[in-house]
Amino acid sequence: MTTTEPERTGPGEPRPSPGARRAPGQGLTWSLRGRGPEDVPVLADPGPPLGRPAGPATGRGVRVCVVDSGVERDHPLIGPLAGSWVVVKDAESGEIAVEPTTTGDTCGHGTACAGIVRRTAPECEIHSVRVLGERFSGTGDVLMAGLRWAVEQGFDVINLSLSTTRTRFAQELHSLADSAYFARTVIVASAHNTPVESFPWRFASVISVGSHQEDDPELHLYNPDPPVEFFGPGQNVTVPWLGGRTIRTTGNSFATPYVAGLCARVLSAHPRMTAFQLKNALYLSAANVRHAPRPSTAAGDIRDDSEN
Repeated sequence: MTTTEPERTGPGEPRPSPGARRAPGQGLTWSLRGRGPEDVPVLADPGPPLGRPAGPATGRGVRVCVVDSGVERDHPLIGPLAGSWVVVKDAESGEIAVEPTTTGDTCGHGTACAGIVRRTAPECEIHSVRVLGERFSGTGDVLMAGLRWAVEQGFDVINLSLSTTRTRFAQELHSLADSAYFARTVIVASAHNTPVESFPWRFASVISVGSHQEDDPELHLYNPDPPVEFFGPGQNVTVPWLGGRTIRTTGNSFATPYVAGLCARVLSAHPRMTAFQLKNALYLSAANVRHAPRPSTAAGDIRDDSEN
C-alpha cells in the first residue's frame, strides 16, 4: 500500500511522496546525452549545520517502519501504530505474502525497538512488519519478503535490528539495500552482536549500528574503522516489553532504533535530504567528531597550521 503525500514546505509537514522524490531521475541511464542541467532540476535541502537540525525536530511527518517481531498494540510507551503487517508463508505451497494484522508482538523484541524509536522521535509515524515468530525465530526468505515490501512502500526510515548469516541471501539483500538507498528510504541496520559475517549491516548503502557503553542516553559515536559506522546507546537500557511493562537489556538491536529515531528527527526538519546527506549529518553530529578550521588552499599558499 503506497500512500501519496503532499510536498513539505517546512518542518512538521509530510515528506514528499516516494514518487515525487524519484521523479528527477526517471528515464536517466548512464549519461546526459542531449540534456543539460535545466532538464534534471533537483529541489535540495542542504541539511542542518553540524548535523543537528535547528529548533525542535520531533520526527513529525516521517514514516518509520520497524521490521521485527511485531509491536504490542497500545503499549503506553509507544501508543497507536500507523499500520501493522505480518509476513506469512503457506506451509504447502511455500508462497509468501504480506498481510495486515492485529496480532501484536510475538516475543517483545519489536516492541522494544519501536519504543526506542518513539522515545527518540516522539511524533514520527511508526509502522510494523512482523518477520519473527516466538523465541526470536525467523527465516531468511520471510525476512527478505518483509524488508522488500517495506522498501516498496517508500517508508522514510526502516529499522532492521536483525541480520542473517546465510550468505545465499547476501546478493539479494545487497541489491535491495541499494534500491532503498537510491529511492531515499534509509535502512538503519544492526550489526551482529558477535564477530560473525552477517547481512545487511555490512553494506555501505545502509546505516550500520553497534552499541557503546557510555552513560549518556543521547549520545552517538562515529566509528573511524568501519564496516559498522555508528555506535548508539544499547547497553543496559530500559525498553518497553510485552504486557505493557519495561525491562533492562543490552544489545546492538537497541542501539539501532535510537539512530533510526535520530534519522527521523533530522528528516522531519529537513525532508529533502538524501540518504547520503543523512549519513553525513549523523557523522557531523557524532560526539567524537571534532570540527577544526581548514588550512588555506589558495593558489601558492602552502601553510602548516601545526604548532611549532
